[in-house]
Amino acid sequence: MSLFSFVKEAGEKLIDLLTPGNANAEAQLKQHVEKVGLGNPNISATVEGDKVILKGEVASQEEKEKIILAAGNIAGVSSVEDQITVTGPVAQAARFVTVKKGDTLSGIAKAEYGDANKYNKIFEANKPMLSHPDKIYPGQVLRIPE
Repeated sequence: MSLFSFVKEAGEKLIDLLTPGNANAEAQLKQHVEKVGLGNPNISATVEGDKVILKGEVASQEEKEKIILAAGNIAGVSSVEDQITVTGPVAQAARFVTVKKGDTLSGIAKAEYGDANKYNKIFEANKPMLSHPDKIYPGQVLRIPE
């Protein structure tokens, strides 16, 4: 079990998700995961205040990380508790970076890899949640693969 922190004020606005006592929170989170292009994974999600708790099984470490980011990059979510099991081959976990004002993927690539031209590696690692390399925003959390 891991706890991931996010910028509560950043992210996509899913109005009803964090409403106290929202009985549809799990369905809304699963719809959001599908909407960002991650399919329909075998997970369940509960909301406790501004924390999302994810449970279930996925096929890969990459899928797990993308689901965590999809849940955490929602406005109002400050943390995601990961209780997801990976059923496939174990891979090294990626690092996470929070986008700051003025950041670009090439600037992040330069800081993380020493080569600004590796921005596409970060873009590909965050697809389908990113639709274009220039469409990142402050507070967004991105996967940085090794």
